[in-house]
Amino acid sequence: MKLGFVVNRVATEKPVYTTVRLAMTANQMGHETWFIGVDDFSQGADGSIMARARSASGRQYKTAESYLAKVQGDEGAEERISVDALDAVLMRNDPADDVVERPWAITSGVLFGQLMVTRGTLVLNDPANLANAVNKTYFQHFPEAVRPATLISRDADEISRFVDEMGGSAVLKPLQGSGGSSVFLVSSDESPNLNQMIEAIARDGYIVAQEVLSEASDGDVRMFVMNGEPLMRDGHYAAFRRVNSSADLRSNMSAGGKAKKVEVTDRMLEIVEIVRPKLRTDGMFLVGLDIVGDKLMEVNVFSPGGLGTCRRLYESNFEETVIEALEYKVDLRSHYAAGVSNATLATL
Repeated sequence: MKLGFVVNRVATEKPVYTTVRLAMTANQMGHETWFIGVDDFSQGADGSIMARARSASGRQYKTAESYLAKVQGDEGAEERISVDALDAVLMRNDPADDVVERPWAITSGVLFGQLMVTRGTLVLNDPANLANAVNKTYFQHFPEAVRPATLISRDADEISRFVDEMGGSAVLKPLQGSGGSSVFLVSSDESPNLNQMIEAIARDGYIVAQEVLSEASDGDVRMFVMNGEPLMRDGHYAAFRRVNSSADLRSNMSAGGKAKKVEVTDRMLEIVEIVRPKLRTDGMFLVGLDIVGDKLMEVNVFSPGGLGTCRRLYESNFEETVIEALEYKVDLRSHYAAGVSNATLATL
């Protein structure tokens, strides 16, 4: 296969990123892999989609560090390629990373992804539905049974009333963002600073206020779901618990969270069952569910990270399972051509 991996910037990718590990695994399995930044596309007058892309295919690499160094270095291949020549493209950029410095890039990836689909390229996750998920309102489309009580507003009085209804405690965060940035825990101790918190978040747009779950002190669980099913290999679920040993509310790995093995419970599997229909309808091939207690806190559909952590914890090559699933989809596309929609094929 010839695979494209769309990222924010090729130069800022890191060896620990799941995208790099997926690309390297595909390379080790004999596939041709290309990295494309969201600012590397162009559409010609004839409708063709071209991209400035970088690759390090053609040899085996012992580490993600050596593989990425080749991709980003002078020895890596940089070419202007036709996207039509790619068998599949994985959308792995995080729009939240471009909010401040490159707001124009927030939707650029999904827009070019949509154009690629019209050209017959298999694009995962489905870009038409990714366009609806550039902020946390997408999460509100999932059943209420799996979501914590949530308010989305910019009205300080309305948010204050919600905090009171929640017993004086709530989590405040920006509607658009990731990695635990600008997340505040409101409690009786911090209540005098509530207006300042609201003002700080509101500078960037709408505010999400959520109830505080008592189980949050135990951290959250990142659980990977592929094709609407829990991602598994060698009898292990691709899931881990993220715990912050400090007083910081956030358990994200980028905010200092530590990863531990987790026993996947019946309730976690029930949550997957409940969200499966929408994930499959929306063509969400690979997503990360963030679970606290018996509630779903977030659905990461753009660039869920942590597969390398899962591999380290369980000594199972989950990345290979993902690439094998891509091989299956590309084979199906060769038989059905445009007879099966991109969103449908994404989760078959």
